[in-house]
Amino acid sequence: MIRLDKFLSDNANLTRKTAKHALHRGDVTVDGVVVKKPDIKISNQQVRLNGELIEIVGDLYIMLHKPADYVCSTVDDDGLSVLNLIDAPWREKLHIAGRLDKDTTGLVLLTSDGKWSHQVTSPNAKCTKEYLVTVERPLSNELVTEFENGIMLNNENKPTKPAQLTILSEYRAKLVISEGKYHQVKRMFAAVGNHVKILHRSRVGELVLDESLKEGEWIKLTEQQYLSFS
Repeated sequence: MIRLDKFLSDNANLTRKTAKHALHRGDVTVDGVVVKKPDIKISNQQVRLNGELIEIVGDLYIMLHKPADYVCSTVDDDGLSVLNLIDAPWREKLHIAGRLDKDTTGLVLLTSDGKWSHQVTSPNAKCTKEYLVTVERPLSNELVTEFENGIMLNNENKPTKPAQLTILSEYRAKLVISEGKYHQVKRMFAAVGNHVKILHRSRVGELVLDESLKEGEWIKLTEQQYLSFS
């Protein structure tokens, strides 16, 4: 059982205030009968708003291919929040599970499930992240061992956890880390005398960015995909 105004705000992209206004105007029917009381309890009835059936929106799990210049924030005065890329009425229910820098592209996860978000982002979960990195100076094979042993970052009192660096070409590498320090990838390369020019996150946990997604596009995760973080 759930209050009707809460049902509307949860599933019809209304605030509790606008839901009450809609009820007062007589815009809402329950099993074909106009209902104006916001505190009436419903369960399995058919609820319609202006004649359109409201379907229950459950927890949401979204994979987004983030473009550069968009920010992983719910509020952005320039309209460049990644949430604005989600063209769906329920996007206000979402929050960002694991952020990327403004100039970094790639896999961003969004959800309405706070417990799942914690499983993805908690340091105790040891969820690995894979990045494709393009740097300014040539990469040497010695870096593989250095990253594996941990890198001492500026203003830190202990090195990073072991990271797996795979050199792909003279200026490109794949890096897998298991923690999420502030600007970690950029700071790791800066600590060994290099500069990250392009950074792209390709994987979080077992979830790989869908190659069919263009920058700015998104898809809902399948049950198998989001349960991989359980």
